[in-house]
Amino acid sequence: MKPGDAPALLRRMFDAAVAAALPEHCLPSRLPAPGRGRTIVVGAGKASAAMAASLERHWQGDLTGLVVTRYGHAVPCRSIEIVEAAHPVPDAAGRSAAQRILGLVQGLSADDLVICLISGGGSSLLALPAAGITLDDKQAVNRALLQSGANIGEMNCVRKHLSAIKGGRLAVAAHPARVVSLLISDVPGDDPAVIASGPTVPDPTTFEDAQAVLAKYAIQAPASVVAHLQRAEDETPKPGDARLAHTETVLVSRPQDALVAAAAVARAAGVTPLILGDSIEGEAREVATVMAGIARQVIRHGQPSAAPCVLLSGGETTVTVRGQGRGGRNAEFALALALALDGHPNVWALAGDTDGVDGTQDNAGCIVCPDAIERALARGLRPKQMLQDNDGYGFFAAVDALVTTGPTLTNVNDFRAILVLPG
Repeated sequence: MKPGDAPALLRRMFDAAVAAALPEHCLPSRLPAPGRGRTIVVGAGKASAAMAASLERHWQGDLTGLVVTRYGHAVPCRSIEIVEAAHPVPDAAGRSAAQRILGLVQGLSADDLVICLISGGGSSLLALPAAGITLDDKQAVNRALLQSGANIGEMNCVRKHLSAIKGGRLAVAAHPARVVSLLISDVPGDDPAVIASGPTVPDPTTFEDAQAVLAKYAIQAPASVVAHLQRAEDETPKPGDARLAHTETVLVSRPQDALVAAAAVARAAGVTPLILGDSIEGEAREVATVMAGIARQVIRHGQPSAAPCVLLSGGETTVTVRGQGRGGRNAEFALALALALDGHPNVWALAGDTDGVDGTQDNAGCIVCPDAIERALARGLRPKQMLQDNDGYGFFAAVDALVTTGPTLTNVNDFRAILVLPG
C-alpha cells in the first residue's frame, strides 16, 4: 500500500472495531428466554440506550423499565424510558435515575425477569450514594480518582463502597426475581465485577480495599466518606451469597472482538495484523514509549513481523493529571508516541476511544502522521511541553489530526493501531 493511504486504512480499522461492538450487532443473539411473569428492563452506561432500543426491536412480549445513559447518547425507545446524566463525574440526574431503578426492581416475585443492560460509564451514571454520603461527597472523590492515575478496578472498588446500588446491591434488591445482565465490556480482563462497578454481580473487594486505594493515591476524601469506609458496615454481597443465586451474566461484546474486526480490515488490505493485547494498562505516555519500541523492532529487525504490519491493542491507560491541558488519555498516548517515534517516515498510528469521547473532549482520538511534530514546530508549538501539560488534545487540534465521530453508542474502551510500512 502507498504511504498516503495509511490514514484512511487506520480510520477503516477504527470504524470496524466500533461496528463490531454496536448493540444491534452483538445483542440480539444473546437475549434470554422470557419469564412467566413481568419483564423489567434497567441499565446504565454509554451504550445502554442503544442496547435498550435493540432489545425492544427483538423482544417478543411486553417490556417496561428505565435505563440511564450519558448526555448526548440517548436514542428513542417505545416502552423503556431513557434518562440522560453526567459522566465521568456524576450529577443529580444520575442520582435520581439510580434511585428510580432501585425502586423498579423491588417487590418482584420469582416469576419475574429483570434484564439489566450494562456498559462502560455505568458506574458514574448509577450515582446513588450510600447513607450518610452526599452527592457532593461522591463528586469530590470521583474527581480526585480521575486525576490520580488510579486504574479502573481501583476506582470502581471505591465507588462500590460509597454506593447504595453498585457492587451487587441492585441484584440483591431484585431478589427473588431472575436477573439476567447483558454486558458490553470496557475493562481490561472483562471482569463483570468491574464493568460499571458490577451492580448485579458479587463483589470480591472490601471496605478495607477501598480505604487502601485512597491511601495509595493520597486522596483526601470528605469526612463523611472517611467515616463511612472506616465503619465498614453493610458490606457488598460476596461470591456465594444466596440472594444472587438466580442471577446470570452474559458478555455480549468485548474489546477483543473489536480488535479482531480491525485485524480483518488490515488483512484485507495486505497488512499483517498483530494483536498485542486487549487489556493493556499503565500511564498513557509510558505505554506509548513501549509501543514505539515495538514499532522500531519491526523496522530494524522484521520482528515480531515484517512490514507492512499493524500493531493492535486495547485496554484502558491512565493519565496522572499534572498540567492544565485539555487531556484525554488517547491524545496523551498519541502525543507521547509521536515524540518517541521522532518523525520516523514509516509509521502512522491512530488512538481513540470506541465510545467516541476521549476523556471529556469532543473527539474520539487522534491520528499520528510522520510529520506531526514537524508541523507543530512550524506553528510555534512546543510538543514536549504540551505533553507535560497534559495537552495532547491541543496539539492534535493544532495539526488538524483529531478523529471526531460523535457518540458511537457503544463502548469497548480504547483502540490503538500502529501501522508500520516498509521502507
